[in-house]
Amino acid sequence: MQNGFLPFSQPIRSFAKFFSLFSLCFLLVVGCNSNQSATNVDSETASSSDRVTVGMTIRPRTLDPADSYEIAGLNAIYNLGDTLYTYEPGTTELMPLLATEMPTVSEDGLTYTIPLREGVVFHDGTDFNAEAMAFSLQRFMENGGKPSFLLSDVVDNVEATGDDELTIQLKQPFAAFPSLLAFTGTAAVSPEAYTIGAGEFSPNIFVGTGPYKLAEFSSDSLQFEPFEDYWGEEPRNSGVDMQIYGDNSANLFNAFRTGAVDIAYQSLDPDQMKTLLEGTENEEWQAIEAPGTAVNFLVLNRQQPPLDQLEVRQAIASIMNRALIRDRVFQGQADPLYSLIPTAFEVSEPTFEAAYGDANPEKAEELLTEAGFSADNPVMVEIWYPSSSTPRSLTASTLKAYAEQELGGIIQFEPKAVEGATFFKNIADGIYPAALSNWYPDYLDADNFIQPLLSCTEGSTAGGCIEGSAQNQGSFYYSDRMNELISAQRQESDPAAREAIFTEIQGLLAEDVPYVPLWQNKEYVFVQNNLEGVMLNPAQSIPFWRIEKS
Repeated sequence: MQNGFLPFSQPIRSFAKFFSLFSLCFLLVVGCNSNQSATNVDSETASSSDRVTVGMTIRPRTLDPADSYEIAGLNAIYNLGDTLYTYEPGTTELMPLLATEMPTVSEDGLTYTIPLREGVVFHDGTDFNAEAMAFSLQRFMENGGKPSFLLSDVVDNVEATGDDELTIQLKQPFAAFPSLLAFTGTAAVSPEAYTIGAGEFSPNIFVGTGPYKLAEFSSDSLQFEPFEDYWGEEPRNSGVDMQIYGDNSANLFNAFRTGAVDIAYQSLDPDQMKTLLEGTENEEWQAIEAPGTAVNFLVLNRQQPPLDQLEVRQAIASIMNRALIRDRVFQGQADPLYSLIPTAFEVSEPTFEAAYGDANPEKAEELLTEAGFSADNPVMVEIWYPSSSTPRSLTASTLKAYAEQELGGIIQFEPKAVEGATFFKNIADGIYPAALSNWYPDYLDADNFIQPLLSCTEGSTAGGCIEGSAQNQGSFYYSDRMNELISAQRQESDPAAREAIFTEIQGLLAEDVPYVPLWQNKEYVFVQNNLEGVMLNPAQSIPFWRIEKS
């Protein structure tokens, strides 16, 4: 995930910053109190330079790649830094970035040798080389940030075996390792600007090798300027300003409609997106759409009755009405999902559709009757969700109403909301029988939708998962066969053989039903008509350096 400003003199820059802030405040007042379209003054203000203004509601918690694990921070780092590998923009196709070619892998799958690009410098003028890359990866693992486990769980040793050669030794074979090296948090950072040590983070700076330098990072904005010594493709704009609107998506919505921002992204409510999508029909602005890779599902805790009964879990899978959720909750702005692996990956198989159909109350009633339930002896299932999530609240209410309408009381869903931090803690503690949750990938490989949800390091078929991913995600699922399959696909280097393993994994998932896939996000970026080159990557990042104003 990754990648312009012609530098102003300081007095001009200060005046421009004041004028932009004044204009933004005025436009927000107008937008919040009027439904009139943008004026000519608005249009002139938005297009007065070839700097690009991006509006978002979410602020990066940190810009330290060793600790950044949220979309906002990773999107910023993607445009400020370089990783060894990345994805061809708009695709899931891996390509070298700071590496010059794909790694050479030893026969046992444990040793990766990576040739590095020459002539690269960091934003502070320090030379990039194998020692600097080894420092960056070692720091990622040793400082103990949120994503550190991604490397520390699989990497045994990182060593510079030449000025422009890096050698990485793994603890066990891992077929998806090159994809892991494309995770934005593994970006190279200057050894002169950072230190290695547990908890030694620098959240407010970024000194890497990317096409932009960080000029400012405050509570409500970030400013990027082009890095004049960048080795690669130069930005097609003279700078990027990221404006943060906090939790108020209405302010972002109005700022975009009035032309105060060039791009609106992350996050708008479904009603606001519907209005903006309607605006594209009149060519008022552009909408860039991409299939999301975030998956949303219902967690079923197999340790809690009645969800410890397979027939009950299968009945719940049968009654899921994904089309109703798509239309009623998301107004068409989501896609039905029948596997934990999203459709952006060729290995995705709609196994839940094959096994249960969609909205199949007859099959659900049959399964529940076989399990001994009836309208007089109903299945009672609490469905928990974070109280801040409107889509999950609507989804839970929709499922409740649909079950009442179609199954006459044999199964009854009871929506329950709780504050977000408590929600995620209680999931891992096994408090909830069922919960609406989601998963955003760390790296773009099918493994990252399977291993973090289904694997278990300690447990049994009878007692469930005691320790491991399935316990952390709240299903407490344990299957010897699933663990074997997950291990096998991680070690399999042949793509066809690996695809066959993923097919079996998805079949077993549909059979055992620890989770019920529901929908995958449809991602939208709204763009003013005078911009070209805006695209949205499968990892939800935007390559800013490709954007230009006409």
